[in-house]
Amino acid sequence: MSNQPTLYTSLSPALIHLYDLNNAVVVVIDVFRATSTIAAALYNGAQYIIPVDSVPRAIEISKSVKGIAAGERDGKLADGLSHGNSPMEYKRDFIEDQVLVLTTTNGTRLLHMALEQGADDIITGSFPNLSSVCNYLIAQGKNVILACAGWKDKFNLEDTLFAGAVISRVKAHFSIHCDSSFMAEYMYAQNKQDLLGFAKQLTHYHRLVDRFGYIDDIAFCLQEDVADVLPLYREGRLIRQE
Repeated sequence: MSNQPTLYTSLSPALIHLYDLNNAVVVVIDVFRATSTIAAALYNGAQYIIPVDSVPRAIEISKSVKGIAAGERDGKLADGLSHGNSPMEYKRDFIEDQVLVLTTTNGTRLLHMALEQGADDIITGSFPNLSSVCNYLIAQGKNVILACAGWKDKFNLEDTLFAGAVISRVKAHFSIHCDSSFMAEYMYAQNKQDLLGFAKQLTHYHRLVDRFGYIDDIAFCLQEDVADVLPLYREGRLIRQE
């Protein structure tokens, strides 16, 4: 069916300019850990999340909205922020009814790049909210760009694996002629039985686990549907789709 919407996978923020984001759903993917943290916080009752691209801005905005300034640079808590970018930090008894102002090395930056490029329908995705993402993409019936945050513009595998998980579920509804999408789905199919075992080879795993010990974070980030909400970007905020 040639009248189906198209789906493309952008493997890095450095490639996002090659894709037409107008009238498409852009899925911002930063599995380790921004988009997993966003899903966890909204799932556990955060009012909304304000994604910002700099630490000073996160601090400034959090003061004005009486929110929680959070985030990281290079995997560790950024100076001046009270909380990090770990999904495990945002339990219901802490985050419920709160506003989270989040800045991260890759994910929130990519979201702002997509906005600058004319994206008007942005959601965030990770394994914890895989089903919600897939259901939304099928329901919208629009072109889709799966936008992987990577690591400082370089390719990473965990975001690509998530893109593959999405493709494996939604491909009947889209026209897909895109080698990066084919590769993503293939990688996911090869490794979906043991994502955590496979992840031990990944550079970002070593960065987070060997240096900082974030093994619980990684396990959460690779678990399907443990925080199954849909974060929608609306007027500067990520809100939970009701």
